[in-house]
Amino acid sequence: MSTPIETGETTGTAGSERTTREIRRSSNSFLGDVWVNFKRWNIKAVRNPFVLVTSLIQPIIFLILFTQVFGAVATNAINAGGGGSITYETFLVPAIAIQVALASAVTSGIGLVNDIEEDVFEKILVMPMNRAAVFAGKSAAEILRIVVQIAIILGLGVLLGAEIATGLAGAIGIMAIGLLFSVWFLAYSNILAVLTKDQESTIIGANILQFPLLFLSSAFLPLSSLPNWIQIVAVFNPVTYGVDAARALVLGRDVMTVLDITAFSGIWNTLVPAIAILAVLDIVLGGVAVFLLTRATSSDAK
Repeated sequence: MSTPIETGETTGTAGSERTTREIRRSSNSFLGDVWVNFKRWNIKAVRNPFVLVTSLIQPIIFLILFTQVFGAVATNAINAGGGGSITYETFLVPAIAIQVALASAVTSGIGLVNDIEEDVFEKILVMPMNRAAVFAGKSAAEILRIVVQIAIILGLGVLLGAEIATGLAGAIGIMAIGLLFSVWFLAYSNILAVLTKDQESTIIGANILQFPLLFLSSAFLPLSSLPNWIQIVAVFNPVTYGVDAARALVLGRDVMTVLDITAFSGIWNTLVPAIAILAVLDIVLGGVAVFLLTRATSSDAK
């Protein structure tokens, strides 16, 4: 008669110990989970330098080819609009900095799809880890890479003859703008990855937006020299605000033409609205990405 009781007590003790171990394993801090994912994605990037190089090569080609092939024509268009004596190298560098953020953000979703295909994502889903921290740590690693790449572009631009009127502080500010700009496209790329679970679909979905966004903005030429319909589209194009904010720091003055903001002074009439719009985009799309990761289950990852 005592056997069931003893068995029950043993089972209860074992269950209690198991629960205690599970609670202990699940008591990770949010910052701890962010750090674990940050390290994992940095290690993964170092082990696959091809992705780092390819995401940087395209913007460098754009910077060199555009300045050498279209430099004279574009410089005339820029200065005809009252730009003074701005060289095309100076005008283009902020656009290429934003292009780096776009090109690198595309690879974010591809990395997540690789995790899904290799069943790593499924293992992460069953771990006692905060899903928001998973996205935050992954994004932080990718943002670090983007900031380093933007610094390389700025250095190359200066070598080609670009001038940053605001000096070192402005260069740091441009990297911060690139960081802020990249978050919404990182989120968009990860949203595609979670929804499609397919590498080709993620790449196509991201690239469908990347180049139209660049060319339908103030990136490569002043909006005043472009057709009216492009000027209208540019008002709703996030790239316009990223490029204008970076360009304001390069030129040291207000450059925004899509919005008539006069509530602030000088350069801040560009920076404040641009930063506000990009921050809202980051919050909205970042929230959607975290929501999808939170709702994901191990069966979704298969």
